[in-house]
Amino acid sequence: MAAALLQAAAGAGVARSSAPCAQSGYKQSLNAYSYHVTFPVNNASPSVTLASSCKARDFSRSGLNGESGHHKNGRLNAVTEVAETSGTTLRLENCTSTDVQNSSSPRSISKESSRTFEGITTEEELLNGVRNETQVKGLPPRASAGMLELYYNYRDAIIKSGVENAVEIAVEVMATVLDRIILQFEEPFTFPSYHKRMVEPYDYYKFGQNYIRPLIDFRNSYLGNVAIFDQIESQLKQGHNVFLFANHQTEADPAVMALLLESSHTYLAENLTYIAGDRVVLDPFCKPFSMGRNLLCVYSKKHIDDVPELTEMKRRANTRTLREMTALLKKGGQLIWIAPSGGRDRPDPETEEWKPAKFDASAVENMRRLLSHMPVPGHMYPLALLCHDIMPPPRQVEKELGERRVIGYHGVGMAVAPELSFEKLTAGTTSKEEAREKFSGSVWEIVNEQYSVLHRATHGGEGLRASSQLTQLTQPWFDEQHLSP
Repeated sequence: MAAALLQAAAGAGVARSSAPCAQSGYKQSLNAYSYHVTFPVNNASPSVTLASSCKARDFSRSGLNGESGHHKNGRLNAVTEVAETSGTTLRLENCTSTDVQNSSSPRSISKESSRTFEGITTEEELLNGVRNETQVKGLPPRASAGMLELYYNYRDAIIKSGVENAVEIAVEVMATVLDRIILQFEEPFTFPSYHKRMVEPYDYYKFGQNYIRPLIDFRNSYLGNVAIFDQIESQLKQGHNVFLFANHQTEADPAVMALLLESSHTYLAENLTYIAGDRVVLDPFCKPFSMGRNLLCVYSKKHIDDVPELTEMKRRANTRTLREMTALLKKGGQLIWIAPSGGRDRPDPETEEWKPAKFDASAVENMRRLLSHMPVPGHMYPLALLCHDIMPPPRQVEKELGERRVIGYHGVGMAVAPELSFEKLTAGTTSKEEAREKFSGSVWEIVNEQYSVLHRATHGGEGLRASSQLTQLTQPWFDEQHLSP
């Protein structure tokens, strides 16, 4: 049993932490932590103000401009040196057997972040700040190049959104992002096997939300089956466990999911735990965003043998994470996102069509068995996510860390389907192997069907009309007093 569950931990996926079209005569506001987005009448350009403007709840802006604060585990167990660079790719090497998941208690680092980016209001100041930090702190030249490229890509994506103050938004957001990235080169944060999102003294959760929010075209975004999310929240509050078997598209998936849920299901958005791979807890460009999420850290099956001498260490790390996960499930009330494909979706090389990658049947089965062996009730749901235009992955799976980040602005979508019944979906099978394959295949087919609805809505121009009998689309982030667009 333990060996089977370990395989599931290794193969269950890697969570990685992109112009609103105004309609004539229609005006609509979005409830947001830090941005108030107004879609004006007469097809004028939308605007975004940086001051907090929230109708339903009052949120602090500490994720953007709060007091500098940072945690680090009591002992640095992973030696990550930038030993070699190529293009804008950073290869973090020299990871020893004292791996990234060997510590358990965070502590504050010895100093606060750089003051270089405080008070920056112009693009020129931001770019000079990057160059200054690189020179003063001796960062690798390719790190500087990567930060500049990230800024330009982010700025261009926001400009394409059509907001009038796009550069202002990009400068303010990216000043905070670059500051947090530089911190990871100076004093890297070490993730434990189970990482709880960090919201104080610095709110990394809101930090990640504020980074992704301007990249989403909410007018062309959709949430499927709100009533089922209601059901999931009710089950969690009763102490039940819930697994979400989902496809995985981008490093931005956790933020996209939380942003789609925050107006209608804040509890789910804030309490979702992601099974996360080593790449997002080692790459300095990813780590600040990962720090704001609840994570169960594993080494992905796709990369566990990349460095043969580290394979055994990675397996031991996965065993520790499995123990942590089991302890959490025994307590109950856990919502866990699992990507059984073991990685991000990629487009078909011939058709360029995006669709969910096939699920690993053993990962689905082992997670199902783990859930069923807990002393509290457990539930399983299929979940489809469409957001590849926000931050598409490299066309090929890469071994080295530090991939180039392509960033875009687009509508996104997420839909959950009714609760899964293993007995119903495997009826008529004659062996455990056949049942395992049929269940996994059925879950993937449901996710794929939901994904097709989201695609028609966001890319096919159908919008809410794309709703089907299985997937009822809504846009809960719009004010109730206005009609849906």
